[in-house]
Amino acid sequence: MPLTADDVDRFVAYRHRLEAIAYRLLGSAAEAEDAVQETFLRWQATDVDRIEVPEAWLTKVLTNLCLNQLTSARARHETYVGQWLPEPLLAGDPLLGPADTAEQRELVSYAVLTLMERLSPNERAVYVLREAFDYPHREIAEILDLTEPACQQIFHRAKQHVADGKARTEIDAAAARRIVEEFLAAATSGQTEPLVRLLTQDAIAIGDGGGKVPARAKAFEGAVAVAKFLRGLFKPGEAKRAIAGGAPGVYAWTANGDPAVVAVVDGRVVGVMCLEVSAKGIAAFRNQVNPDKLGRATAVWAATDHGQPLFNAF
Repeated sequence: MPLTADDVDRFVAYRHRLEAIAYRLLGSAAEAEDAVQETFLRWQATDVDRIEVPEAWLTKVLTNLCLNQLTSARARHETYVGQWLPEPLLAGDPLLGPADTAEQRELVSYAVLTLMERLSPNERAVYVLREAFDYPHREIAEILDLTEPACQQIFHRAKQHVADGKARTEIDAAAARRIVEEFLAAATSGQTEPLVRLLTQDAIAIGDGGGKVPARAKAFEGAVAVAKFLRGLFKPGEAKRAIAGGAPGVYAWTANGDPAVVAVVDGRVVGVMCLEVSAKGIAAFRNQVNPDKLGRATAVWAATDHGQPLFNAF
């Protein structure tokens, strides 16, 4: 039976929520959109009049599609060239979803999305549905075909795994901009010491080029090593301009709710560096330069009033 206009409207009413769930589960905007589209096709193919609670049905279908995707994604990550990082979302992207509570804001942060890669698919699903969307354990158990006690145990285990790796401190947009501007001033000073003072002693720097843009396969670790890398990263050079396709305009922005450096060439986002800030300083730099993971950022950037760049790099 074809869907009526009301049936389509019922799906559309939940679409943004489904997209936000899928992004948190998969760490990929493109894969999240594919999962939501497949959920719609299954909605279209079923007798929707027999579905008592559409949101529950749609969430169950979407979550199980994402679980299948996560299982295959683990195999793909094992053969991925270099470090794998999630796809960043710039401020204003609707896929960021709800941000009413500290838990919701934290779970979409780039640092926590990266940490969630260490969770099993079931752990990730339980953690996302409970922590970010406040689903009761009873409903999560029904979605995942688990018992409620098993669901509670999985949540406790997942929360502990993520907490063990967290250093993030929540800050507002104005503070995020100040941190990025201070960092960029130090990074372009030509000296290592100003950078070292901003970092935690165990700071790390990770880049994801996907084998398409040069990025070191192994993370830089320790304040001095990270500072030297960052100083070199912002040092002008013809080779860097050639790789980027020009001299990028550099902006202080936010991505996934965290301070971020956005590099743009002719309207195309060529890099998003997310900063993880702790009470002791900047604890991590996660730099996404894989062009396959920056298409959505470019589209959001084009629709954003971003003003003039702080400077042009390289």
